[in-house]
Amino acid sequence: MREDGSFPIRSHVLHEGIRFPLGVASAGLAISAFLDDVEVESYLAHVDLADEYGDHHTTDAVRHRVRRTREAGFAVNPGLIVEGSWGMAAAVFDADERPQWALSLTGIQQRFSAPRRRELGELLLREAHVLSRTLRPRA
Repeated sequence: MREDGSFPIRSHVLHEGIRFPLGVASAGLAISAFLDDVEVESYLAHVDLADEYGDHHTTDAVRHRVRRTREAGFAVNPGLIVEGSWGMAAAVFDADERPQWALSLTGIQQRFSAPRRRELGELLLREAHVLSRTLRPRA
């Protein structure tokens, strides 16, 4: 689902249905950060993200972003797919508490100052938590 905000400049790097490998866009980074280390390392051993997505997506760079995402609780993609187009995401968990989906935001770099990233990250985490709880089957 997509919902556009009121800011007059739009970022159309992402759209409903577009797919990127885990670790490339903010949504896939949010999901991969909440997999266990064995799963992350197994995945990274079998893909070459840098080949298709550039030097910002080397195995070490993705590992670094996974660590930062784990620390913050949400992912930030500072224009690594298209320069100037930023993304943020928080993982949404299934009933087994496994990351399966993500809520994400995209926009132009100027809309993602450090204070605003903290504010948006907290909002994403709160809403992802609500959605995770809503998706759990009722006992």
